[in-house]
Amino acid sequence: MTIDEKTLEKLRHISVATLATALYKRGLRHQVIQNVRPVAPKGKNMVGPAFTLRYMPAREDRNQLVEFRNPKHPQRHAIETCPPGHVLVMDSRGKAEAASAGDILITRLMVRGGAGIVTDGGFRDAMQIGKMEMPAYHQRPSSPTNLTINEAIEINGPIGCGDAPVFPGDIVVGDDDSVIIIPAHLADEVADEATDMTAYGDFVVEQVRDGATIIGLYPATDEDNLEKFAQWRKRNNR
Repeated sequence: MTIDEKTLEKLRHISVATLATALYKRGLRHQVIQNVRPVAPKGKNMVGPAFTLRYMPAREDRNQLVEFRNPKHPQRHAIETCPPGHVLVMDSRGKAEAASAGDILITRLMVRGGAGIVTDGGFRDAMQIGKMEMPAYHQRPSSPTNLTINEAIEINGPIGCGDAPVFPGDIVVGDDDSVIIIPAHLADEVADEATDMTAYGDFVVEQVRDGATIIGLYPATDEDNLEKFAQWRKRNNR
C-alpha cells in the first residue's frame, strides 16, 4: 500500500502522544512500542513505512561469528535491502543483553536512504549512532554481538516490537519521546485528525499560559472556546 507523501509530511509534525490518542479512539490501544527511546534526540520526527526483521532465540551450533561471512545473513541482508525512505523495525525479543546492530550497519542503512531504525533490544556503539543524522531508537546501549542471544531469522514479515504489532508497510512515527505504529490503512485519516488535534492542543497551551482555566477548554465542552479556536486557527493559518 502506497502512502501519500502529504500524509507523511503531516505525520512529521505530530507527537506520538497525539497519535496514540487518535488510535485509541479507533480501539487500538497497543501501538506504542514499549521501553524504547531515542539513542539521541533529533528534534524532528522519524516517519516512514516499516521494513521488518525478526530475531528468535539463538541456538549455539547455528550462531558463531562465522555466520556474519554469509552475504545472505538476514541481519546484513535486511540492511542491504531495506527500501529508501523506510524504517527498519527489529523484533529483538525485548532483549537488550545482546546488540541488534552497531554503528557500521546503521551507517550503511543511513547512506542507503533509510528513514530510521528501531529495536526493542539494544545497539552497540550507541555513542556513535547518537551522532548520526538518521534517528535510531532502542532500549539501552549494548555491547555483545546479537549472536550470543538472538538469531536473525526472517525479513519483512509481521513482528512484535516492544509489544506493538508491526506489519510491513505500517507507518512508523518516532519523536523525542517514543515510537508508534500506525496501521497503513488508517494513516491518512489519523494524520488528518491528529493535525487538527495538534492545532487545538497548541491553542489550549496558549490559552492556559494566558491564565485560562482548563474547565470547558480541555476537553472543549464550552462552545465559546470552540469559537475562539476557530478564530485563532484562522489568524495563525492553522
